[in-house]
This record gives sequence, structure tokens and C-alpha cells, in this order.
Amino acid sequence: MSTKNGTNQARTSRDVGSELIYLTKALKTPALRDAAARLAERARDEGWSHKEYLAACLQREVAARDSHGAEGRIRAARFPSRKSLEDFDFDHQRSVKREVIAHLGRWTSSPERRT
Repeated sequence: MSTKNGTNQARTSRDVGSELIYLTKALKTPALRDAAARLAERARDEGWSHKEYLAACLQREVAARDSHGAEGRIRAARFPSRKSLEDFDFDHQRSVKREVIAHLGRWTSSPERRT
């Protein structure tokens, strides 16, 4: 049976940094690995709960996966060049309404869409 001091000593003798590196590699969560230390420091400074810290870590990973997933789909599509809504020539395609496209562009990039 371990005492309170024995338990604390066991916790501190463990190399948590190496364990996190191993676990994030095993789970294939590189964004979490890169952000965990910075978020832990911020969580300490701002008094976050464990749940708030975990949510922030997972949000970073989800955002990275969303970003990389979109990049992968664009590469897989093999478009001849990359264009944005700002590059679209509305004068050439007069049937497309600029206001509608601008509205849709704001909606697809908004964070509310992901909730």
C-alpha cells in the first residue's frame, strides 16, 4: 500500500513528457502533441479545469485535422490551379450573383457551422 508521499513520488518520477510523445504518436495526434505543453501552461495561468484543458487540446487536434483534410481533398482532386472566391471573375460569369456567393463563403468559413 502506498502512502500519500509515495504516490506523489511515483507520479513525479514518471517521465510524463516522453509518455505524451509516445501516446500522441500512437493516437496519430501531432497537433495535440505540439499544443499540449503550451495549453497546459495557459491552463495553469488561467485556472482552467481539467475538462477545459482537455477540450482545448482536442479542439486544436480537430482544427488541424479539418485543415489537413481539406488540403488532402484539394490535392486528390488534382485541380490545375488553386483559386479562392476572391479570384472568381464575376464579369465573365454574369449569371452568378456576387452577393449570394459572398454570403455562402462567409457561412462555410464560420465557426458556428462546426457546432
